[in-house]
Amino acid sequence: MSTKLLVLGVNGFIGSAMVEKILQETDWEIYGMDIADHKIKAFLDHPRLHFVKDDVLKRNDWVEAHIQKCDVVFPLVAVANPALYVSNPLFVYQLDFESNIDIVKLCVKHKKHLVFPSTSEVYGMSTDIPFDEETSALVTGPINKPRWIYSCSKQLLDRVIHAYGLQEGLNYTLFRPFNWIGPKQDEIKSSADGSARVLVQFVSNIIDAKDLKLVDGGSQRRCFTYIDDGIDALIEIVKRRDGQANKRIFNIGNPDNEHSIKELAEMVIKTMNRYPKYVDNAKKTQIITTSSGEYYGKGYQDVQRRVPSIENAKKYLNWSPKVTMQDALIQTLDYHLA
Repeated sequence: MSTKLLVLGVNGFIGSAMVEKILQETDWEIYGMDIADHKIKAFLDHPRLHFVKDDVLKRNDWVEAHIQKCDVVFPLVAVANPALYVSNPLFVYQLDFESNIDIVKLCVKHKKHLVFPSTSEVYGMSTDIPFDEETSALVTGPINKPRWIYSCSKQLLDRVIHAYGLQEGLNYTLFRPFNWIGPKQDEIKSSADGSARVLVQFVSNIIDAKDLKLVDGGSQRRCFTYIDDGIDALIEIVKRRDGQANKRIFNIGNPDNEHSIKELAEMVIKTMNRYPKYVDNAKKTQIITTSSGEYYGKGYQDVQRRVPSIENAKKYLNWSPKVTMQDALIQTLDYHLA
């Protein structure tokens, strides 16, 4: 019998990429809900995608009925934009924690496997390199830096899910994406500061003939992971949910694609030269420095380096990332610009 997945937030970056890859590579069925459908439009008529356009937060009846119907639940509704952590921390808490805790409880009630999107942000300012799922301390900043509300909301959910696993027998898998990039991550529509995550922000700025702003100099280092590699890991989690993936945490990242934000800016400018329409803008683009306070507001604080240990994923999922940074950039920009 075909595996049935419930994907809440199915039109988002991860959800839409899951739809494409799972429908192409498996015989699984996807039941999904989201308030929009533009990222999954090409698949709306597919016989194994059952989509409802509605607000997950207002359709408790539908959500519970479909948790009962499905084998695996992916609650992907979340805010993941650092600008919002500072400007609207209560919204981040309400969407990322409050709306998800009810889904966790329903998975416990109906004995369904929960695959929950944790985040690399839970490690915060841990000094470990690399971050280890089993041993690294989770270190966040002071209360007057609301930037950490996202990390703390996700971390508390991780802890509650783990506790439900211990005390109530919940079957779960936590995955922690490390700077996933790719098509459909954010819309290229506005170059206003903080309107998108960093890669799409840089592309938008070049299109609008604006300089690229490096927050606090851009020396922060990240491990960029192509979305297809990430979805491959999620598929392996579903396949192994009753065995090696059960009650485990997986960092899903690409340690080989570690670059500073300054290096990313330089790579984006260079890659934009592939597209004749934007060559002139790319040549004129300057890279300038700004402060985090000026860019995000005084409640921001950053992490200098984030590197995942992916030994768990290699060992238990037989997964490792394949897509190079250059290929990831080209495939992302081709989607938006070619």
